[in-house]
Amino acid sequence: MTGPADHVGTAGQSGQSGQSAREPWQPGLSLPLLNFATEEPGAWPAMFDRALAADAAGVDRVVVSDHVVFGEDLDAYARPELGGTEGGRQPTGPDGPWLEPLTVLSMVAAVTSRVRLGTGILQVALRRPVVLAKTAATLDVLSGGRLELGVGVGWQREEYEAAGLSFEGRGRTLDQSLAVCQALWAGGATDYDDGDLRFERIHCSPRPAQAGGVPIWVSGTANPRVLDRLARFGRGWIPWGPDRTDPGPGIVKAREAVAAAGRDPSTLCVRGILTLATRADGTLDADRSVDVVPAHVAAGVTDFSIQGALPADKSALTDVLTELVEAFRQRL
Repeated sequence: MTGPADHVGTAGQSGQSGQSAREPWQPGLSLPLLNFATEEPGAWPAMFDRALAADAAGVDRVVVSDHVVFGEDLDAYARPELGGTEGGRQPTGPDGPWLEPLTVLSMVAAVTSRVRLGTGILQVALRRPVVLAKTAATLDVLSGGRLELGVGVGWQREEYEAAGLSFEGRGRTLDQSLAVCQALWAGGATDYDDGDLRFERIHCSPRPAQAGGVPIWVSGTANPRVLDRLARFGRGWIPWGPDRTDPGPGIVKAREAVAAAGRDPSTLCVRGILTLATRADGTLDADRSVDVVPAHVAAGVTDFSIQGALPADKSALTDVLTELVEAFRQRL
């Protein structure tokens, strides 16, 4: 069994495949990392093997998810009106281990060299904004400018109550946190005042390695509040609910909102789903898997989250992902 210490890499260098990291707004592939489990898996070797395989194969980004604590009303995950998804199921139970995502990405950054590092999603409102600004900037610097923050409000009331925060006010708290982060990431003496939080001539260093700060991906359905958040803060949109399976109409609304804010809508990134197709013998059919890519790219999808069964063995997984990446690039 191997762990992260067995795979030390150097941030910013080219990966084993010889491919350099692609810019975050170019069409690409994302691979979810399972930073949660129903039972304690020890040193989490499968998670690190998956990250290393993605790095070597040329996958564009790896993505981890977030929960800080759990209550026991896990059925709320299936309630869209709370931020959940219809028919969804919380995967671990209240006591399954769920690793903190920015800590995980720090470890992944240390053992990889080119793959971008994303959250999908980070519950930003549960973290104090000045601390988050510092943490994210630090990780971006140490990873060579590879961090991306997918953000959202979550679905669990108990998580906010345990943090001493209003569940009903979580959207406003998220917006405040993003505004503070982006202000501090600009560097120099920073003033901020939104009526609830005020500071003057505050300095926060280091600044992120990426020009303009860490890219923000806003998650949610294409409702007015999410679209406003996307227009103000978002490099990309992570569709949720019905928009996740059919993002086209939402992309139109998202581009209109971005344009109304004076930004170029053609630069908006959008995450879609790439469901893996298999042959009769269960092996990956890469060509059939990427058949949907041209139509989705034409509709505005720029990032495809890989969904489906993949080999557990790191060498076999690297081979499968390499084949998929090559087929994907040929369709662009």
